Amino acid sequence: MAITASELRQSIYRLLDRVLDTGEPIEIERGGRRLRIEPVDPPPKTSRLLPHPGTITGDPEDLVSLDWSGEWRP
Repeated sequence: MAITASELRQSIYRLLDRVLDTGEPIEIERGGRRLRIEPVDPPPKTSRLLPHPGTITGDPEDLVSLDWSGEWRP
């Protein structure tokens, strides 16, 4: 995301919090050149994973050894 220096000045704290929360760098354009603000230690990518209710949890080996012969009809 690229913003101008004026936009940075107007909402610097909100933008800094966003960089820290997401790990996504912000580029500031000034005088035809670009600067970058990015976290030194970005958050792990797994912290942004969304929960998926209804997914199967447990041991994957239990799924492999299921007997479906009573459910399957040719």
